Amino acid sequence: MIELRDVCKYYQVGDDKVRALDHANLHIYPHEFVSIIGPSGSGKSTLMNIIGCLDTADAGIYLLDGMPIDAYSERELARVRNRKIGFVFQNFNLIAKLSAEENVELPLIYQKVRRSERTRRVKEALEQVGLLARAKHLPTELSGGQQQRVAIARALVTKPSLILADEPTGNLDSKTSREIIAMFHELHEQGNTIVLITHDDKIAHEAPRILHILDGQVTEVEKTPEMVQPEPTEVQS
Repeated sequence: MIELRDVCKYYQVGDDKVRALDHANLHIYPHEFVSIIGPSGSGKSTLMNIIGCLDTADAGIYLLDGMPIDAYSERELARVRNRKIGFVFQNFNLIAKLSAEENVELPLIYQKVRRSERTRRVKEALEQVGLLARAKHLPTELSGGQQQRVAIARALVTKPSLILADEPTGNLDSKTSREIIAMFHELHEQGNTIVLITHDDKIAHEAPRILHILDGQVTEVEKTPEMVQPEPTEVQS
């Protein structure tokens, strides 16, 4: 589904040329749940932008569903983003003046989906994240975890082939973070391809497969048994 071959991305900082991605290579198959971990400045954001078709590489090849991205025009890239990729961001990126259901509906309006179909799919997406009862609420009337659930519903409503989550638990407490990660596990079990980008080692190890990025280069992390966190057990009173 996703293949990067020797992808490079450069930025000019004063007189210096910074290599944000340095011959990065990776392959993510359909229906995988993969985390990409790295510290600040490692190239995570640049990698996310390229995978999400928000930016293009300066060198190398990016294949999405077997098609080279550099063959697309800006209009075609926008279409790919809207139809193939569902984005979930750290800051939720909800529109404050729109209700939960209106935020979820927005990508379908861009796709020019007819109203009756929009209504059905928005209801379905909000039900999937357990927030149908909050459909009429504004983002300011929702908790951080509920806002992130709305953002996930918005990502799901277009039925994308890829869900790209950038630090989705970064603004959440530990309990809410666990709930959101549990939701990603459910989505993965339902057949969704998920790429989760994080700086948090514990969150990264929730994914069955981990990629590490440092100095713009991507390597595979071999998971060992001690890395797998046991499920918490309830204490009987």
